[in-house]
Amino acid sequence: METILIMCLGVLAGATVFPRALGKWNQRFQTAATALLIFTMGVGLGSRPDFVAEVGEIGLESLILAVVPVALSVAVVYPLSRRFLQKRDQPGGEVE
Repeated sequence: METILIMCLGVLAGATVFPRALGKWNQRFQTAATALLIFTMGVGLGSRPDFVAEVGEIGLESLILAVVPVALSVAVVYPLSRRFLQKRDQPGGEVE
């Protein structure tokens, strides 16, 4: 819950307070913060005493958490794009 609150505060600050002229520095900061986050997650996982024994279970859960949203997204977006987006081959389908 704390993570979601912090993310929402960051979005609010970026949309209202942060000047657009500093966008390049903001991008660099985000890259560094993401690297720090990944590093600390690795330290947290590596410090678990049963980590080696749990790798198979963690890997399977991670695979499920990755594949299910992707499959559901494709299942929703593909039919919608076929229905609402015109093909370029059809008359009137050209994008100008």
